[in-house]
Amino acid sequence: MTDDMSARPPGLPAPPPLGAAALPAGTFAGRVVLVTGGGSGLGKAIAAEFARLGGDLVIVGRTPERLAAAREELAAVAGTRVVTGVCDIREPERVAAVFDACEAELGARPDVLVNCAAANFPVPAEDLSPNGWRAVVDITLTGTWFVTREFGRRHLAAGTPGSVVNVGASYAWTGGPGHAHSAAAKAGVKNLTETLAVEWGPYGIQVNGLVPGLVPHEDMVADIRANLARAPGGLGARQPALRVGRPRELGWAATFLASPYARFVSGHTLVVDGANWQRRSLVNETVVPVRTQLGRGRFGAAADGG
Repeated sequence: MTDDMSARPPGLPAPPPLGAAALPAGTFAGRVVLVTGGGSGLGKAIAAEFARLGGDLVIVGRTPERLAAAREELAAVAGTRVVTGVCDIREPERVAAVFDACEAELGARPDVLVNCAAANFPVPAEDLSPNGWRAVVDITLTGTWFVTREFGRRHLAAGTPGSVVNVGASYAWTGGPGHAHSAAAKAGVKNLTETLAVEWGPYGIQVNGLVPGLVPHEDMVADIRANLARAPGGLGARQPALRVGRPRELGWAATFLASPYARFVSGHTLVVDGANWQRRSLVNETVVPVRTQLGRGRFGAAADGG
């Protein structure tokens, strides 16, 4: 049976162009939005959509040069104020210092927090070192907690409302072969989202999750690019939407969740992936071990360094 490409359906339509907005102009005017991981990739794309809607930005990351470049780029989007914070989110004292600096420079605490900072790399579980495990879990889960805790404590003390958007991953539900560390951490982030939505709802703080699908961007790390390059037939053909996502689509979802129009949405995780995580084949595909997919030999073999 051959696959006639000309007979394929068109898939989901392309989104509106970059710069379009579903929310009214100025939705976040006078608001401060803090984005961890905002110096690159999806974090920067999310920050840009808040800027287009009038929000002032605090972008947080570990690389001063990358943050400086992002600050210049984002400031040009809509002329809003952009503050950078060099911070390893695994260090709660540094996290607190970033919030202090934000309040000093912008005159206000962040109204919105987007936790986009994370770490990941593909590895068979049996090859995962203690340091590798700690690095991914400490950044993705513990770091998210430290930043969210700081945000929550300041709003609770001031008696002001706020909104948190945690960027997650669909393998928080399904598991993630080759990504045991990241999948476990993202499952923790999803649970944290649901727990805090209940605890902090009475105080006016909403907490939601946002899960991206396959959204290629210029800052993807080399090992992820290598994995994607192994996919035959192109990336779009492997999605139910027959296309990949655009970074701005994730930004639009984040701005909605944090907007006044989603005030009664809390404890929810919104998946923006064209239904890819629900995809199932009519007949199960042949199982290919993770080691084989990553081009590694038998565990413990001399060639594998065991």
